[in-house]
Amino acid sequence: MRSLAGVEDEDKWLAEGIAGIQHNAFFMHRALDANNLREVLKYSALMLSELRTSKLSPQKYYDLYMRAFDQLRQLEIFFRDESRHGLPVVDLYELVQHAGNILPRMYLLCTVGSVYIKSKQAPSKDVLKDLVEMCRGIQHPIRGLFLRSYLAQVSRDKLPEIGSDYEGDANTVMDAVEFVLQNFTEMNKLWVRMQHQGPGTVREKQKKERNELRDLVGKNLHVLGQIEGVDLEMYKETVLPRILEQVVNCKDELAQYYLMECIIQVFPDEYHLQTLETLLAACTQLMPTVDTKIVLTQLMDRLSNYAASSPDVLHEFLQVEAFAKLSNAIGKVIDTQLEMPIVGAMTLFVSLLTFTLRVHPDRLDYVDQVLGACVVKLSSVPKLEDARAMKQVVALLSAPLEKYSDIVTALTLSNYPRVMDHLDDGTNKVMAMLIIQSIMKNDSCISTADKVEVLFELIKGLIKDLDGTDMEELDEEDFQEEQNSVARLIHMLDNEEPEEMLKIICVVRKHLMTGGSRRLPFTVPPLVFSALRLVRQLESLGGDIVGEDVPATPRKIFQILNQTIEVLSSVPCPELALRLYLQCAEAASDCDLEPVAYEFFTQAFILYEEEIADSKAQVTAIHLIVGTLQRINVFGVENRDTLTHKATGYSARLLKKPDQCRAVYACSHLFWVDDLDGIRDGERALLCLRRALRIANAAQQMANATRGNSGPVTLFVEILNKYIYFYEKGNPHITPSDIQSLIELINTEMQSDNGNTTIHSDPFFTSTLRYIRFQKQKGGLLGDKYDLIKL
Repeated sequence: MRSLAGVEDEDKWLAEGIAGIQHNAFFMHRALDANNLREVLKYSALMLSELRTSKLSPQKYYDLYMRAFDQLRQLEIFFRDESRHGLPVVDLYELVQHAGNILPRMYLLCTVGSVYIKSKQAPSKDVLKDLVEMCRGIQHPIRGLFLRSYLAQVSRDKLPEIGSDYEGDANTVMDAVEFVLQNFTEMNKLWVRMQHQGPGTVREKQKKERNELRDLVGKNLHVLGQIEGVDLEMYKETVLPRILEQVVNCKDELAQYYLMECIIQVFPDEYHLQTLETLLAACTQLMPTVDTKIVLTQLMDRLSNYAASSPDVLHEFLQVEAFAKLSNAIGKVIDTQLEMPIVGAMTLFVSLLTFTLRVHPDRLDYVDQVLGACVVKLSSVPKLEDARAMKQVVALLSAPLEKYSDIVTALTLSNYPRVMDHLDDGTNKVMAMLIIQSIMKNDSCISTADKVEVLFELIKGLIKDLDGTDMEELDEEDFQEEQNSVARLIHMLDNEEPEEMLKIICVVRKHLMTGGSRRLPFTVPPLVFSALRLVRQLESLGGDIVGEDVPATPRKIFQILNQTIEVLSSVPCPELALRLYLQCAEAASDCDLEPVAYEFFTQAFILYEEEIADSKAQVTAIHLIVGTLQRINVFGVENRDTLTHKATGYSARLLKKPDQCRAVYACSHLFWVDDLDGIRDGERALLCLRRALRIANAAQQMANATRGNSGPVTLFVEILNKYIYFYEKGNPHITPSDIQSLIELINTEMQSDNGNTTIHSDPFFTSTLRYIRFQKQKGGLLGDKYDLIKL
């Protein structure tokens, strides 16, 4: 870093140089006005002598150069008007060569040379050749670069290219190309030479200064790219080889990187495609310190965009074997640049894969070849710890998912899972989530067991603990999101063929059972419901499907489900296991498999007795059992009596009286099922209601003893509604007098509770009475039944 004093000195030198230019320019303009050629040349030479300084940095020197450049514009106008200076331009061209110092002489010569070409008194190619050769006299890097930049600028509109006013003979385009190439070569040599001047301690400063001057060199390549008449043949045979020769031979990191970048950006895409082998060969010859990956990435991006611009050009890529050449070149670069970090190699593979997916999306073998090369490189690294490299690997794996909307396509890539094996546990999970999100986004259906096997191998980081994973370190919210994603994925696995669907279920079960106690509550339920969907599919098809390997029968599936839920119940997660047992029991009933349904109910009761201790969980479980048992009609009398007896017994033994009451009156529905073939034992239904009434009365007495009042009559009103329900459904054991007695009981309880001040203050009871009155007024058969109830 330069000191403050150094900066101040440089500013002072710049100010002195500008002052010198302005001073001599003043006298030069006086001579111009007087048409005094001798004085014009004298003061212009003195003005241009200010550019001989070596004290300024490139940035400051540029400021000084631009002041001189503005004056040279005025000088050129003077030289163009032969009538003012009274001398033919050819003589003027000879005259300015006698200037004392070489730098002012060359600037004046270039200025007069521009006028000489414009006068057409000599061929453009001869004057340009003369100028570019004589500029060799300035070998100071900064002064030489700015001089040649001035030459390039004044000659740009005077090149002998096709269609210009200065077009020459048949080789006119080659003449223009030769001039620009020669100027470029000399400028590059001067630019590179800057790096080797001065002590090593100022190399960083020199590198920064060189970087500021790079556009002076690159403009030559821009000019080459715009010359009319440079066709593919000339570019292939002359232009590109000459440029690359200079690039490779200069052995300079900054120059090689910048010039390769210029080549890629300046020349047409079709030229790059047709000279791909030459370009790639040059890339492998660059200095090891050159960031070749960026060069190759830019080249592949250009070619990818070219391919995307029109389908008509795709055959050109096949003709030149673009993929093979790029793949080989990238392999050579990675092999030869031994110090290239792993992130660099991964970046190259990402670019190559992106190119492949855009240009050859149908060639899965190309995609797999890129992934295979990535595996080879990753295998040479003991452990992938670089976060940036890991990010590139994720980008590599994500590219096929984004390109192919069908995840099945990505699953056919044999090297895809091998690349994922090199990710750390955290990144493996991230990638697994991306795979699942891709499936969800595209609504993909995985329909074969083989594909499911590959898929679950890819997402194994989500479905089981990988080596070294500490479950305690996992964020609970993230963990739940991961497992819910796996659960949603299971629902995306489907096949209309029952045999194949059963294979899929078995594959999924095999993987899920390794998930551990924290994962099973998330992943087992979707597996169970997927299997039950298959059971109902088989039932709709009319029975069993006998396959070659696994017979797809409901009984076989229920065996698998029983084993699966049994694992879940031992996690322990008894409430969830009980729910799943009841779901299976109902499905078995639909399949008319009474022993299977009875076994599932047995398992549910065992869980209730042995595992469910929480009173709230018991209440929920009892209502689930009763509700499921009510819907099942497959049981014979003996089995149904056993199960209903168990259910009513458990209901009466709940901890809280209100819970007992509600569970017991719910059991009344087990004895009166309102469908065509449902059981209708009105007497036992009434017994349940009367038992619930006794429990409700006991609850009221307990409330009165503990709180001094009987509390709300909600339980009585709920029982009253059950009486009304069964009365409407035609239960002969429910009489109007029973309902009337219960209404009177509720009124009595309410009066005693409110001290004879307010009656019918319970909104539920009020609504119930309103319903009875409505039915009375409505009339009809139902109305006649309600007329018997006196309110």
